[in-house]
Amino acid sequence: MKSEEEKLEQFTERIEAGDKIEADDWMPEEYRIALIKLISMHGISEIMGALPEKEWVPKAPTLHRKLAIMAKVQDEMGHGQLLLRVAEDLLKPYGKTRSDIMQDLFNGDLKFHNVFHMDTNSWGDAGLIGWLVDGAAIITQTNMLGSSYGPYARALQRICAEEVFHAQHGEAIIMALAEGTEEQRMMVQNAINHWWESLLMFFGPASKETTGSSKQDITIKYKIRTKTNEQLRQDFFTKYIPRILSLGLKLPDPTMHYDEEKQMWIYQQPDWSEFKKIIKNQGPRSQARLNLRRTSYENNAWVRDALAATTN
Repeated sequence: MKSEEEKLEQFTERIEAGDKIEADDWMPEEYRIALIKLISMHGISEIMGALPEKEWVPKAPTLHRKLAIMAKVQDEMGHGQLLLRVAEDLLKPYGKTRSDIMQDLFNGDLKFHNVFHMDTNSWGDAGLIGWLVDGAAIITQTNMLGSSYGPYARALQRICAEEVFHAQHGEAIIMALAEGTEEQRMMVQNAINHWWESLLMFFGPASKETTGSSKQDITIKYKIRTKTNEQLRQDFFTKYIPRILSLGLKLPDPTMHYDEEKQMWIYQQPDWSEFKKIIKNQGPRSQARLNLRRTSYENNAWVRDALAATTN
């Protein structure tokens, strides 16, 4: 029988060679826990992320827009279900299920993305979520398409493909508003101003490459992803800042510029203390959305009970 050291060595050799780890394969505890945290948060964020746009389904300006945003909400919920199924397989050794993930959310032990704690005040906000928030998500998720964990990598193939359509949906809304009346253009500018800090926070605080910290980034160590938070944020700037400016819109950060020598965007840091507060469910819409999800989960318990009865 192989020792733990031998198993770890073989595991490391496999991921270094580009092999995919499957749910039933041996994996170090550190790797399993990192995956559970990442995939559970991603899955819950997809579900909670549908709620800001769900609020705009009855308020969409045309039937066409209403049908489009409804379809997007359905997609996001489907992404969440797919990812929670992936997370559930990883939880089996601990005797836990998807129900435990939901309880962790309701208890405040499982966080979801900071952007989905925010309020949406206009149709411009709804469009910006599709354009820039989903755009940020695509940058993050495509970075993990080659993840060493096979089930997650395969789930991301489908999710990323659908997120591209979501970003196009959001861009179409923003373009229509930007080419409209002065009031509509102002709606877009206000949305950018409102969401700017949240977009910067989306990628998380700078990693060891920018802080000088010696703490190992586990997700990079195990090839779950390849880029740091700051690298992903810089990729977002490079892709979207020219697009924002091309529409005649202004960046909320007057200090922002590209440093040719450093080959990176220089920008004003968001308030990271506010970020910590938001992800502890102290954001503008945190409790309202958690209560909505909690009520829905309780009201639909009979469906889960019925499905469980048919499989036993």
